[in-house]
Parts: sequence; structure tokens; C-alpha cells
Amino acid sequence: MTKTLSDPIQLIYAGGTFGSYGRPLAPLSAEVFLPTLQKLLADQDNAINLPKISWLDNPLIKDSSQLTPSDFTHFYQLLLTAYAQGDKRFVVITGTDTLSYLGAFLAEAFAGSDICVVVTGSMRPLLDSENLHAYSIDAHSDAWDNLNEALKLAAAGEAGVKISFGGEAWPAQTVQKIHSHDLMAFTGHARAAYPANSYIKNLSDIRRQHWLDDRQEILSSIQSRAHYARVHALYCLPNDVEVITQQLQALLSQQPCGIILLGFGAGNIPYSKALADTLELAHEKGHMVICASQCPFGGVSDNYAAGSWQYDHHVIAGGRLTIPAIYARLLWLLLRYDTPARRRQRWLNSINQTGTTIKKR
Repeated sequence: MTKTLSDPIQLIYAGGTFGSYGRPLAPLSAEVFLPTLQKLLADQDNAINLPKISWLDNPLIKDSSQLTPSDFTHFYQLLLTAYAQGDKRFVVITGTDTLSYLGAFLAEAFAGSDICVVVTGSMRPLLDSENLHAYSIDAHSDAWDNLNEALKLAAAGEAGVKISFGGEAWPAQTVQKIHSHDLMAFTGHARAAYPANSYIKNLSDIRRQHWLDDRQEILSSIQSRAHYARVHALYCLPNDVEVITQQLQALLSQQPCGIILLGFGAGNIPYSKALADTLELAHEKGHMVICASQCPFGGVSDNYAAGSWQYDHHVIAGGRLTIPAIYARLLWLLLRYDTPARRRQRWLNSINQTGTTIKKR
């Protein structure tokens, strides 16, 4: 039976700085941290008028820098199971190192549904490590405010996957970490297309069940592929073009994978016939090569000959997508579809919906 907006928000704790404590800082075990957090939430002022909060049992709690494709699939399954049982509003607390990657992956994975997922974390631990006699909120931490903002956003129940951090919230696919220490560590924007525009405000029970049937039918395949799915990043530097050619050639013997070419500026990549031939061979072997920019903003374009040549050799432009969003889409396609042709077709269909497609000349 479909649940309503009066039902609880489901909270998932996945680790990270948020739950660290002591000198030196180290994550508290879930057995210690979760009851402490539950008590703090129960004791807080009810003026913010939040629904009841429930907790999804999550055995996978680790530093977010250690997350793998199998871990991403774990969180997908956890949310999918709860969603199938009628829950629709979730808050995920995770570490900031891969927060934008996990958020973007969940956005891809739940595209076309009416689920509401808000991902958050903190740059400073929730608990005051100076207080060794009792667990208390650190007044200088961003954790408590980030959590409450995420809960309020989840309470509104708007369909989609968002990241809430530092008093702002954005569609997950647009978010990237831009500072390693500052409390305003993330940024994003609201000019989001797919997958954000695929979420449906009021999905009928029949359509939701069809969506669920499709995802549950392929869940075991997704879990299996997660063990060997790989996304690689090749970062262009002012080296001889032979360097990046050799790096790409080293991947050709692997099973089909995702490859992100991080070009200069608007996606400029040094040219050589050997690199062009290697890109052709990568395509023949089923690899998906996506061009992205090393710049944090602006994305790629084909305005410069120094970059446009690659698109004649089966490279796909990443448009304005962030690096986390490109990684997330590549990973989801590797997990979701069983052939390189279907993955490529789905990517092109998705990128067309952003309005930033670079057409082959």
C-alpha cells in the first residue's frame, strides 16, 4: 500500500566525518553513534515540525573515500527495498569525499521514479570531542544544521535526488566538492536536465509497480556486474601525446569499461594519429570514452579544433556534466545494460535531454 507524506522519513547513516569523535578523530561505531543521534533528535525543539524519523538498518559504514561500485550498489538496493515497501522519503548521511558521486549515482539509478532522497554530510563532526564525559553537539560544527536542513527537504517530499549542504540544496547530478576544508564545501546549480527532469511528482501505483518490477528483475545482474565494473580517468597534462596514448592503450585489454578523458579548457585533447587510432580501437572493443573538462565550471564544447577532432573517433562529449555525474552515469550504464551498444545508445539518449549535445561534424 502506498504511504503518504505523514509517514516517517527514513534515515540512513553511512559514516564519514559526521559521526567521528575523539582525539584523533575516528568514526564511532553505529552501535554507539546511532542511539546518540536518535536521542539528540528526540530532544531537539519540535518547532521545526518534522515528521517522525525512522532508521534503516545499514551494515555498511565506512570512510567514504573507501567506497566502491559494490558499495554504491548496496545503497541502491537498500533504498530500492524500502521504496518497494512504500517508503518514499529518505535522508542519507555519508562522508564528503564521495558524497557527490554517491548522490549522482542514486539520481541515475532511481530516474523515472517518485522517490525523494536527500544526501548530506558535514565538514566537522556532529559531536564535541572536547566533552569527554557526555556526547553533546559541537556548536561550531555544520553537522546539525546540515542534517536538519536535509530532514526539512525530505519532509517536503519532492521527487528526485538532491544534495543538501551548507544551507543550500541542488539536484545531485550538478554537485561537486570545491573546497577541502571550508564549511561551504559544495556547490551546484538548478539548471538540471536528465535525470532530474525524469522524476515524477505523482506516480500512479501501476506505473510505480512497473518501475519496481523492472528494477527488481535486473537487481541480481546489477549486483554481479558491480564486482568488475570499472570507470577510469585519464588526466591530460602538458606531456608528449604519447603519454596519454599509452595510458589509453593499457586499458584496451580489459573488458569494456568507462573512460573519462579530462581535457584542457573546453575539452581540448592533444592530437596524434596514434591517439586517434587508439580511440577507434577502444570503441571497437566496447569501451565508452567520455570527454570532460578539468575546469570546475563550463563543461566541454566543439568550438576549438584542438578538441573537436576526438568526436570523429567515437568520443562522447560530457556536456556540462560534472566529473562525479559523468562517473555516476558511466557506472550505472555498466551495471544496468549488458552490451556496449545499449550503454552507448542510452548515454546518447540521456545527453540529448541536456541540450548540450555536440553533433558529429
